[in-house]
Amino acid sequence: MRTAYRCRAYPTPEQAAVLNRTFGCVRFVWNRTLAARTARWRTDHVSTSYAETDRALTELKKQPDLKFLGEVSSVPLQQTLRHQHTAMTAFFQERARYPRFKSRHGRQSASFTRSAFRLRDGTLSLGKTPGTLAFVWSWPDIDPAGLDPTMVTMSRDPDGRWFVTFAVDVETPTAPEPTGRVVGVDLGLTDFAVLSTGERVPHPRHMERRERRLKRYQRMMARRRKGSANRAKARRKVARAHSRVRDARRDFLHRTSTALVRRFDAIAVEDLAVGNMVRNRFMAKAISRTGWAEFRTLLAYKAQRAGRHLAVVDRWYPSSKTCSACGHLLATLSLGTRHWRCPSCGTRHDRDVNAAQNIAVAAGLVETRNACGADVRHEDPPSVRSAVNQEPLPVRVGIPRL
Repeated sequence: MRTAYRCRAYPTPEQAAVLNRTFGCVRFVWNRTLAARTARWRTDHVSTSYAETDRALTELKKQPDLKFLGEVSSVPLQQTLRHQHTAMTAFFQERARYPRFKSRHGRQSASFTRSAFRLRDGTLSLGKTPGTLAFVWSWPDIDPAGLDPTMVTMSRDPDGRWFVTFAVDVETPTAPEPTGRVVGVDLGLTDFAVLSTGERVPHPRHMERRERRLKRYQRMMARRRKGSANRAKARRKVARAHSRVRDARRDFLHRTSTALVRRFDAIAVEDLAVGNMVRNRFMAKAISRTGWAEFRTLLAYKAQRAGRHLAVVDRWYPSSKTCSACGHLLATLSLGTRHWRCPSCGTRHDRDVNAAQNIAVAAGLVETRNACGADVRHEDPPSVRSAVNQEPLPVRVGIPRL
């Protein structure tokens, strides 16, 4: 299994100058190659292989006006070609969007393979970079001197912070002891997550607490002349404000996902189409601040690493409108209705808790005696079928109804 350790790095001014040149060359090769790929596909409808891009890079280095490509390590330049080839493959397999051009104002990175770095006794040296790179190790139970990374990635955030990431192949960790508990998770805007056990995880609202300061920094940057040093300083302040929000949100998502994986053997979540939901201009800002997509990604890899089961319920399953006690399905349920009473069995439901319980049932994690209306006294003619002997349902089907 491959894992990564990301640490803060503190390069010297000489090392920072070399790394900045490396970032510029990596960005140039990426953009030049992507433009050539796009032009060739539009004119000839022919895709470009990695070998062709590698030969094109060799020809670029021979041009007199591009001699600066030879002043940095060649490994990051070849790695950016590999990364672009992987991105194009994912695009043609409809697993990702089309690769975009890199900007010098965004996050910069360069990857070094084993032939371009050396890690001995906890000290790191990079190809064509003077001296050893200072970094802070944040895992006291792991000795960095014993690491054997397959790749080292240097990066610089827009706020000016430097990071080094070690990609390491490790043995699959031992699965924790089973807890015998399962849970359904309903993600929302009122609360970040509501569990089928009735617990609620409130929204930390990191952006709301820092939005006023961020707006002030953005106004300051807008008043600066483009290309000036003062505008660059103001841009770093804006980037640092965004970084504080991003780091706080990511820490919250890590803590929440880790807690769920440790407590429950099986977790059921809803397959939310976040990309489609943000098209609603009234809710796009609130949805974008939640981090649902990142939470789903963190939950997936942590559950796999810990040997837990993660079930995903179909996004069209009516979890909020279905009674978790008898299976009655409401015709309509407005978004502002937070509590409702089932017209069939009379059970009063909290909208989010009811949805989380239905998600757990639809995923096949729990069995409910009243899923089809059995042993429930109906005030009106029931709108669900009588109880029958049912086989376990697939994850994406949900509670059956007529």
